[in-house]
Amino acid sequence: MARLLLGVSGGIAAYKALEVVRLATKAGHAVRVVQTPTAQRFVGAASFAALTGAPVLVDEFERDPARGAFPDQAAPTHDPASHLELVRNADAYLIAPASANTIAKLAHGLADNLLTSAALAASCPVLVAPAMNHHMWEHPATRANLSLLAERGVTVIDPTTGALATKHEWGTGRLADVADLVAAFEAVVPAGARPWDGLRVLVTAGGTREPIDAVRYVGNRSSGRMGFAVAEEAAALGAEVTVVAANVSLPRRAGGAISYVDVETAAQLGDACREAFARCDVLVMSAAVADFRPAAAHEGKLKKTERDDMVLTLEKTEDVLTGLAAGRRPDQTLVGFAAEHGAGALEYGRDKLARKGLDAVVVNDVSQPGIGFDATDNEVTIVTVAGDEPVPRGTKAEVARAILATVDRLRAGAAAR
Repeated sequence: MARLLLGVSGGIAAYKALEVVRLATKAGHAVRVVQTPTAQRFVGAASFAALTGAPVLVDEFERDPARGAFPDQAAPTHDPASHLELVRNADAYLIAPASANTIAKLAHGLADNLLTSAALAASCPVLVAPAMNHHMWEHPATRANLSLLAERGVTVIDPTTGALATKHEWGTGRLADVADLVAAFEAVVPAGARPWDGLRVLVTAGGTREPIDAVRYVGNRSSGRMGFAVAEEAAALGAEVTVVAANVSLPRRAGGAISYVDVETAAQLGDACREAFARCDVLVMSAAVADFRPAAAHEGKLKKTERDDMVLTLEKTEDVLTGLAAGRRPDQTLVGFAAEHGAGALEYGRDKLARKGLDAVVVNDVSQPGIGFDATDNEVTIVTVAGDEPVPRGTKAEVARAILATVDRLRAGAAAR
């Protein structure tokens, strides 16, 4: 895997850098950490050392017991200059969080601590993840400094919007999602051979909305979490992933490993899928596509009248998955989803498998509490011609891994025939 040098500057978001280390090391990367003195006011070096298994450096002149080596390297026999050796060994240098002060130093080439000295000496890709109060983020000086860094080839991972550290403040300035930070690092370094390198995966996510008038629609409660989890896991395996996202407001993965196509209606989703389907090797159709839509959408907003009721005439939408399956290549793998409620769920899933000509159907019973729509957990049964595979309750990422493991087996079996 790769070697990540993580620079942690001062700010309340420094505690999130611990999670960056945890996720990166869990993915098999070797990590070293440098901190600014101010960063140690928020998180101590011992916490980072425990997670990385390597010394944490703060001062340019302190001796590095590992002599600039990462946990997967043997230390050299001499004592090199830390700010030179660390970045020489690193595949990428991620500064997260990057305070407004540190960003200003980086933009103007200042090197008054180990973190900034290492940045100035880095020939590897450098990534900066700002985190600060929204007033500081919006200040013209900060914007100009970040523009200057971007012009020099530094990857800037924009902060998100939400509640800030200061009580009652809301705005842009929160450190980007930890998973996105690790993904951005992985996107700029060679990851080595991965099992799905070269495979093209098309995933649908979310739920379609069929307009009644200019402001109202017929829709469902799907958040897109399951589809996005499948996309993340497929990208981690090395696949080139396209997500057709129907009304999904979840954060998007940074770094370009996943491309997103936003749609609203079943018709738009069908068009987007047909556009991408011929190029894909695997289709995972997890979106909740409306079965019916209003026969005629009102152009304006329907007003209240003295009537106590209103009749809404619905018509069937196209069956996108059946249409795609009818034109599939023999080497394509197709996975459908069936969100059912109560008894008969598996029987319907088996029927859907045969009727639509799919390779697998993921059945989940949304009547169970704590799973299904807009929940972080799920519990499913994967139906194939070989039988039913129950997947116990777990995070949607864990369920996604089980689904892709089934896809792997299906493709291996098809290749062996």
